[in-house]
Amino acid sequence: MANSINTNVGALVALQNLNQTSRDLAVTQNRVNTGQKVSSAKDNGAIWATAQNQKANMQVLNTTRNTLQRTQSVNDVGLAAGDTIMDALRQMKELAAGPVSTARDADLNALKAEVAAAKAAAVFDGTDALASLTMTFAATPTALEVDTAMTAAIGALQTLGTSSKSTERSLAFNDKLQDALEAGIGNLVDADLAKESARLTALQTKQQLGVQALSIANQSSSILLGLFR
Repeated sequence: MANSINTNVGALVALQNLNQTSRDLAVTQNRVNTGQKVSSAKDNGAIWATAQNQKANMQVLNTTRNTLQRTQSVNDVGLAAGDTIMDALRQMKELAAGPVSTARDADLNALKAEVAAAKAAAVFDGTDALASLTMTFAATPTALEVDTAMTAAIGALQTLGTSSKSTERSLAFNDKLQDALEAGIGNLVDADLAKESARLTALQTKQQLGVQALSIANQSSSILLGLFR
């Protein structure tokens, strides 16, 4: 290669290499800082777009989870009230089968009020958990009325129990799906920090060597001047 004072090819090549190293170093530093190999569309448009779509899907699953949790809470409230109602109805059935007395009637009416209070309290976030349960008692509950109420309560609680189990399974599936999506997004965009750390050290060394190479290349003009002394 001819020596020229007009064009320093060596310096140009050294500068190109140094600029490329600086760009690579900036990319690696960004990956180390963000923990992601694809943090914007500029890094990889196709992968970034896929990751954004999957993140949107995760938001939908978050909404689904909130809805399922609310349903589960309604079921839990209904089942809790149902335990109290069934306990009271069993006592009412025992009393109704016994001899008539003023004390018995007073106990029956007290238990009837307890059942009504438990049913009225079975509300979560404005939703009546036992809305489907209808029980009708006369002034003094009869054995037939208690039996009819027990049948209705058992049916309503059975429905709630089935719903609770189904909701529980749906929540578990939703959580697994969210975990799978999160792992998939991580596979797409997350950086291997061990590799990036090693690459960062190598590029920093390469950059230092590039600066030295450019400095040496820039000295060629001074060498040419020495020929004319």
